[in-house]
Amino acid sequence: MYPQTLTKPQLQAGAWLVLALVLGGCTTDKDELLPHGQANMMDVWQHGTSGGGSGSSNSRMLLDARQELRRPLDEAQVVRQQAGAGTFTRTPHNEIYSQFKRLPNPDLVMYVFPHLAGTDPVPVPGYTTVFPMYQRVQYAMPGERTEEY
Repeated sequence: MYPQTLTKPQLQAGAWLVLALVLGGCTTDKDELLPHGQANMMDVWQHGTSGGGSGSSNSRMLLDARQELRRPLDEAQVVRQQAGAGTFTRTPHNEIYSQFKRLPNPDLVMYVFPHLAGTDPVPVPGYTTVFPMYQRVQYAMPGERTEEY
């Protein structure tokens, strides 16, 4: 009436069977799973960009666009490119002063009047203290704050 409990050897045999089935699933050959032909990447690229080798006007336009992209840069373009890249180049100066500017956190000055402090009232003279308005340093999103402070 009660279900039969498994013994330790039966549990071990079951565990080995499950392990063998799991490891057996990992023995697939990559060439069997992903078959490939003799074409290399250049052949695949040329076949895909030429529309299957049909020689259509689209392939001619694509070749013309490629030639346009391969043209050498003249002096003015080189200077413009270097000037534009300067804003994105990491230097010690722009690493410190990044595009996320610190927002102002004004100092508040507070005067503490003379008082008694502690369990045994000890007189504390009046003093002045300075603390920031905000607990944490706040940063602006790029473009939110442009003026220096």
